[in-house]
Amino acid sequence: MDPERPRAASAAFDVHDNQGVQIGDGNTQHLHLPPPAPVRWPVRVGVLPPVADRYQHREAEAQLAETSVVLSGLGGVGKSQLAARHAHTAWRDESVDLAVWLNAVTRAAVISGYADAAERVLRDPKTTAEKAAAAFQTWLSSTDRRWLIVLDDVQDPADLKGLWPPDTPTGRVVVTTRRRDAALSREDRRLIEVGVFTEAESLAYLTAKLPGHGQLRDLADDLGHLPLALAQAAAFIADKPLLTVADYRNRLADRRRTLAQVMPTADELPDEHRDTIAATWSLSIERADSLRPEGLSRPLLEIISLLDPASTPVAVLTRDNVLAHLEVDADEVGDALACLHRLSLITLDAKTVRAHALLQRAVRDTIEPERLTPLAHLAADALLLTWPAFATDSALAAALRSGAIALHVHTTPALWGTEGHAVLFKTGNSMGEAGLLADAIAYFQDLRRHAEHHLGPDHRDSLHARHEVAHWNGQAGSYAEAVPEYEQLVTASTRILGPDHRNTLIVRENLASYRAKAGDITGAITDFERLLADRLRVLGPDDPDTLAARHNLAGWRAEAGDRAEAVAEFERAVADHLTFVGPDHPRTLLARNNLAAWRAAAGDHARAITDLEQLADDQRRVLGPDHRETLSTRHLLADCRATAGQVRAALTLLRHLLGDQLRVLGPDHPDVARTRTTIRKLSDVAQDGLEGEFGGADELGVTAQRGRDDLGAADRP
Repeated sequence: MDPERPRAASAAFDVHDNQGVQIGDGNTQHLHLPPPAPVRWPVRVGVLPPVADRYQHREAEAQLAETSVVLSGLGGVGKSQLAARHAHTAWRDESVDLAVWLNAVTRAAVISGYADAAERVLRDPKTTAEKAAAAFQTWLSSTDRRWLIVLDDVQDPADLKGLWPPDTPTGRVVVTTRRRDAALSREDRRLIEVGVFTEAESLAYLTAKLPGHGQLRDLADDLGHLPLALAQAAAFIADKPLLTVADYRNRLADRRRTLAQVMPTADELPDEHRDTIAATWSLSIERADSLRPEGLSRPLLEIISLLDPASTPVAVLTRDNVLAHLEVDADEVGDALACLHRLSLITLDAKTVRAHALLQRAVRDTIEPERLTPLAHLAADALLLTWPAFATDSALAAALRSGAIALHVHTTPALWGTEGHAVLFKTGNSMGEAGLLADAIAYFQDLRRHAEHHLGPDHRDSLHARHEVAHWNGQAGSYAEAVPEYEQLVTASTRILGPDHRNTLIVRENLASYRAKAGDITGAITDFERLLADRLRVLGPDDPDTLAARHNLAGWRAEAGDRAEAVAEFERAVADHLTFVGPDHPRTLLARNNLAAWRAAAGDHARAITDLEQLADDQRRVLGPDHRETLSTRHLLADCRATAGQVRAALTLLRHLLGDQLRVLGPDHPDVARTRTTIRKLSDVAQDGLEGEFGGADELGVTAQRGRDDLGAADRP
């Protein structure tokens, strides 16, 4: 045999040294070939990847014994490791006669792998790989041999058209893929969504890989429990003896470092990983971007990468400003999101987009610095445009708050130019309106530090942040904190803005209101008298702020003495607001609320009930049925009915109200707690049979104070 002669790639035996006889010139040859060697079972085709060091058993393993299974999920969740562990077990214990592991990244790779398997089990050389692959599939469908086929890392379900192994009693199939197209899910195969490690799995893995290190639970949280990230981070730490987990977490949290800078390089990867984390996802992003509508998936993923990983409302991504920026319509955005979902880069439902935090970071690392600020403002504007005008959807508001906080963290100082973006202030106020008063206070304390750092302590937005700290302290009943904060703010506003600036006057008004609520009604009355004089001089008698000061002064004077005078004063307040700002202005509605509350406090329950019923109807029309002020009026109406002795009617109103409050505000809102408390008290009264005898606002805790908000006190600079 000539050693230089090439062998036929698909032959199972060599024909080069066989001899035959040629008769005449017809060139008819007779070759006498040896019979093919018998197949030696079990047969193993392909090269299995090693099982990861410190492999963690997972719940999905039990489902791999089914006939046909598709493991789907984000790159890095451990799909191939699950399949490899399963195949190694079958390979080792000889539970199957044929085990095939194929790297199925292309259709050609699958055909080639099938052809190799055909050569091993059929010993019948075919002229083409396609024919050999077809023969192998025919053999699989008819053999009584036990077999396992693993198709690893399928990139496109279309690549397997006509190549799916047959469904037989003796065969098993495991497919791993990042795709979750509908084509992958059928009655005869099971689609299993593989997620990240559980907390217990992450901790067990890191404890084994990094013995003696602390903060492992925190590290797992930082890495989002992604198996690939845990393995590569553990290798990075282990290769640096002086690096502690705490040190590594500091590096990981440093936004100045890219993800690549806190992970191993390509030649340092553990467990024969093929790619770094960032490279693992880049191919999926490219594939998603190539699907229709082409070129849209990556720009959308960039916006998503700036927002909350757990919950980005789809509505944010279909706002007009986003559509204009991308030059597409909402349907195209929906289709592009579906592409990202099919590639497991996001998880999409009817209202929400979710993405892994490390994937977001990898995407942010690719955004050029000069594009970050305009992209951050695009996302911030979209959040504001999505925010409901009133707190009518607590879940949406919570998602928007989380998105705005994430945006600020990921892009600072992009949202601070010559002023802070409005979404920063909207976020904190939304917390307070949702009843998260302590969170709102802490948020604005932090925002104040940001504002003073980026804009200076005398900037209007720095004053604005300080005002919100004082305001939400007051709303939380922390008057001992709110009053001195307002006193300092009055001094600062007077110095920076001037004594006659409208915002300075608003701060003075709020100081007076919270001073009164803290119990210093005499001092508050003095403050309101001075404020009214200044507003008359600066703004004139007909300005809404002047009207507010006049009637708040009268209200607190009445609180200190004559309630009948308060009723007369708020009758004038309602008339003035109807004249100067109109019947549907929020301050007019508030003045009507206060008038009804004072009538109830003065004992005119029948008139108060009529007023509140009419007011609630108008608020439903103007503000909407789910606005917090509408809900508050309904509560006051129930209170008034209770104090009028109509306890059962009040209970009916409150129970209906509670259902609406739970839907709109959520179970933890203070208004919900107040309604439950009132229901409990009135239920006790009704059970005792005292309905006809019940009366008196003080007995129930219903006072004009809660119904009467200071006009203008809710305004902030």
